[in-house]
Amino acid sequence: MVLLQFTWGWWMQTIPKLPVGPRVDAYNLHKSIGLTILALVVVRLAWRLLHDPPPLPPMPKWQRHAARVNHFMLYSLVLAMPIAGYLGSAFSGYPVKYFGWTIPAWSAKHESLKELMSAVHLTLALVLAASVLLHLAAVVKHTLEGGSALISRMAWRRGPGMIGIKSAPRVLRRRMRYG
Repeated sequence: MVLLQFTWGWWMQTIPKLPVGPRVDAYNLHKSIGLTILALVVVRLAWRLLHDPPPLPPMPKWQRHAARVNHFMLYSLVLAMPIAGYLGSAFSGYPVKYFGWTIPAWSAKHESLKELMSAVHLTLALVLAASVLLHLAAVVKHTLEGGSALISRMAWRRGPGMIGIKSAPRVLRRRMRYG
């Protein structure tokens, strides 16, 4: 969804401002998908706070640190981008619509704040693109080096030996340990 949003966001900039219909429709779809991503990221972060990730396979300390920093950046950016986009829209004076439903306005038009949020949204998009590219480069590097342990760490389903107390939610692990 994030890659779709990135591509859609760049493409919709090329739509002529007149007639307004196609451009407004493109922006409203972009906003709707962005708000959906925001909701999904909040759910994902809640899940992540309750569940430890599988351990990283052996790797140099700098790579482990780089992985953690980049994951933090990806989570932060995917959370901050829709917020900045929403605020830019709220300050634009135009209604914010979520798949056709108008979200009640809570702010009057404020051109300087709209411009600030648009600049923040664009900057975050560029930093997110760099973080995604770095992440993909790491995937390619580890795959070429035979990093099957690292790639299997990302799988939805874990092998039989990987399900255990560490993969259970933190609350359940506490109960499993102490009864």
